[in-house]
Amino acid sequence: MEPHLIVIALALAALVGVSLGLLGGGGSILTVPILTYVLGMAPREAIAASLFIVGATSAVSMIGHARSGRVRWKTGALFGVAGMIGAFAGGLLGGFIPGPVLMILFAVMMIVTAGAMIRGRKNRGSGAPETVHSRPILRILADGLLVGIATGLVGAGGGFLIVPALNLLGGLPMAIAVGTSLLVIAMKSFAGLGGYLFSVQLNWPIVLAFTATATAGSFAGVALAGRIPERALRKGFGVFVLVMGAFVLVQEAPAFLSLFTSA
Repeated sequence: MEPHLIVIALALAALVGVSLGLLGGGGSILTVPILTYVLGMAPREAIAASLFIVGATSAVSMIGHARSGRVRWKTGALFGVAGMIGAFAGGLLGGFIPGPVLMILFAVMMIVTAGAMIRGRKNRGSGAPETVHSRPILRILADGLLVGIATGLVGAGGGFLIVPALNLLGGLPMAIAVGTSLLVIAMKSFAGLGGYLFSVQLNWPIVLAFTATATAGSFAGVALAGRIPERALRKGFGVFVLVMGAFVLVQEAPAFLSLFTSA
């Protein structure tokens, strides 16, 4: 592995940490392409590594939000347990799916996520949090399970699906939903990693270096939380994710199509 590529990847890892600390998501959306196209990891290895990197970085980022009172432990644990079950199942399943198929699924997840970010969410009004007790627990558990499967399978779709779910289903204000999402991401990322480790071996020195750099970046993200207009930030990042998703789709399409033409 070329030293200059490692330097570039570590610089990009800092952006992963900033995204997680600031937005409560975006870690795997950035990490998987970096590991795949900059460091040359195989798709399964990149997805498994991203689960460890994002899980560890989210756990550290959560501490800063928790100190500021932006983590709801009971809600996060409820959503997270359901997500862990789904993520472990997704991780097991992902170990048997061809790499090009996983990357196409990842690209589709990026594009769908980008569309949701660019559109934003409807303003529910200042009285919206009062409806939290009317939200069905089974609905939250089902949502956590489905998000967990998606995260475990392709290593993406965590924070940017969890934050809206906690906001809309859990009735949490956005700032608290972001902090709580980090608890959920950490729980189900490690569950998904557990599923992948049955079929994948990781380059731990690279993974740990990436994790340390992302963790450092997360402190900057936590410090910036609430200081940058949320709407502008999410729309800008949404456009970036959309471009990245289209890039991955174009890159992986030939290998994906060859699975059918060579059969």
